[in-house]
Amino acid sequence: MAEVTVRPGGTADLDHVARIQEASPGAARWDPAEYLAYDFLVALCNNRVAGFIVARRVAEDESEILNLAVDPVHRRQGVARRLVDEIRLHYSGAQFLEVRVSNSGARAFYKSLGFQEVTIRPQYYADPLESAIVMKFHSC
Repeated sequence: MAEVTVRPGGTADLDHVARIQEASPGAARWDPAEYLAYDFLVALCNNRVAGFIVARRVAEDESEILNLAVDPVHRRQGVARRLVDEIRLHYSGAQFLEVRVSNSGARAFYKSLGFQEVTIRPQYYADPLESAIVMKFHSC
């Protein structure tokens, strides 16, 4: 397993993030430039962007993970876990996220981190149209 470091994302990372997002059909489809307005972190393996996470605070004790994706060549190497761990250092309390109903791998991953499925948002995603499962984690 490669060493993973995490740092704030910036403009210079957007092309890498766009490629990762494109290679991740289960990820939300955003204009990567929009990530700059949120808590945007990138994971590096061998000084190359291997993944990213975007989150925001939505209330005093509540945050939301907006998107998370890892380059296919770096999957199952702890990159996503490291990114979620880093976000958890920044936010305590309840954390929410949405995941495609069909994305069983992501659902299992989030459950392994302590997230629970709490509700379904019908037809939440476009491209393709699909429902989302809302998941919640609560830290002390």
